[in-house]
Amino acid sequence: MARPLGYWMLVLHTHIPYVLSHGKSPHGTDWLAESLVECYLPLFELTDRLQRLGVPARYTVSFTPILQEQLADVSFHEEARGYLSEKRQAAQDDIHYFLQHGDRWKAGLAYLWREYFERQQSLYAHLNGDLLGAFRRFQDAGLIEVATSAATHGYLPLIGRDECVRAQVQLGVRTYQKHFGRAPRGFWLPECAYRPSYRWLPPVAQEILPAAERAGVEMFLTEAGVGYFFVDTHMLRGGTPLGTYWERFPALRQLYEQFAAHYRVEQTARTPYRAYSVPAPAPLAVFARDPATTVQVWSGDLGYPGDARYLEFHKMHYPGRLRYWRVSENKADLGAKQPYAPYDAFEAVQAHADHFVNLLKQTLWAHHQATDAPGVMVSMYDTELFGHWWREGPEWLYAVIRRLAADPDIEMLTGSECLERFPPTETVLLPEGSWGEGGSHYIWLNENTLWAWESIYRAEMRWLRLLQQHRARPDLQPYLQQLGRELLLLESSDWTFLITTGAARDYAETRLADHLRRFESIAALVETLANNDAPDPERTRVYQESLQRDAVFAELDLHYWR
Repeated sequence: MARPLGYWMLVLHTHIPYVLSHGKSPHGTDWLAESLVECYLPLFELTDRLQRLGVPARYTVSFTPILQEQLADVSFHEEARGYLSEKRQAAQDDIHYFLQHGDRWKAGLAYLWREYFERQQSLYAHLNGDLLGAFRRFQDAGLIEVATSAATHGYLPLIGRDECVRAQVQLGVRTYQKHFGRAPRGFWLPECAYRPSYRWLPPVAQEILPAAERAGVEMFLTEAGVGYFFVDTHMLRGGTPLGTYWERFPALRQLYEQFAAHYRVEQTARTPYRAYSVPAPAPLAVFARDPATTVQVWSGDLGYPGDARYLEFHKMHYPGRLRYWRVSENKADLGAKQPYAPYDAFEAVQAHADHFVNLLKQTLWAHHQATDAPGVMVSMYDTELFGHWWREGPEWLYAVIRRLAADPDIEMLTGSECLERFPPTETVLLPEGSWGEGGSHYIWLNENTLWAWESIYRAEMRWLRLLQQHRARPDLQPYLQQLGRELLLLESSDWTFLITTGAARDYAETRLADHLRRFESIAALVETLANNDAPDPERTRVYQESLQRDAVFAELDLHYWR
């Protein structure tokens, strides 16, 4: 068989922070149920449809450990079924409403919504709620590859102590093994955020967390047996990613100057269309995100999701919150939105699938002409884009994969398949950075989030001290385990992200404060019990509340923080 012009690696990152309620006031469980119905079940469906055609989907998908635990939780299965029933009823109510108001077009759309939710109900029942098991079977059949990530999506470069970085990585690998029955080869760094080894001084709380030699993120990955990870393109090419962000927040300048004092990373013309290795005790490969396909799929202004024919995300019909309008030519004015036309959207999907395949060919052809070798284009997206933000996204993925399966010029590869065929031949030193705005830590570290990092650093130090003192006491194990869970949840990158973007700032600040409150109360309870004193009833109540609300990672091994 003739060698293809090039290869395409589709990487989907799947993550929702911890939102299960377990019978208490909800963290926001609808967020998870919504993603299940709009994104994860459709991803399963398109993979299953392709399998029935004899086409392996061959994408690489990461599920964060905190999401794995939630999807596998029996209490969520009940909440998901309830959510589906509510949405089906909302569609039924909308049918009656629109018919009563003489709007037969929207009544027809409501009928399609009802059919959609009925189909999802049947599918979820067929899977018996075990979505992870379905993806495990896809992987076992060689159709896809599943990667893991840090336990609670902690922002690894800014976590204060190496022991806490190690725990995020080790727990991420062990949780994956529990749900997928094998060791992962791929690892998604939360926010594609990386830090090499150097003498590191934190941006805050320096009086309790002094400068120290810190291991690079790659050290923890190889220690856990990981084979590859992903970064953004600018990190592969080196240079200074921060630019004006130094002036926006001096703490970023401090961090970058620490890094620059240890490394001189020259800007290069290094291609992102092949894998590289990074200096580590064991073989470890890194892939970089392709810039050509990013804006085309991500951008609501310049990319496919902004097409006038697609379903409008922001306008809903209340109280059911279903959508009946298209993006329309006037994107800014919600009042000017036109009714959604499903067949027009279907035509847009086909046209955009054709355009994307041609974009892949053009980019890989240019690389082939320049290097006389086939390249591997790595397109990386959040799974939640497909179906939630971009309603037609799953159908677009299906159309693209079907076209590539019949195209001799481009072949899809998973991460492991790529490394087996094209093992890295060049070692690179990566700079510190992320895929966030400006390529730096700014989205997670700024004037609005500094208090959060100070709280995290103080909690980490208190946790490690208590662990060192009392790890050997069996009577304190349950309390220490719950304390560790609260710390892991406190470290989630989602809270600082939501504070900065303003998408749900009040919610994120409340979540941080709640986890910190429970952490401090349980820590004080551990100290009391360690002294054989009578426990404070309020602290005992908070501990019991924490056990019920934040019941995740049941087999939490305290040795992860070794």
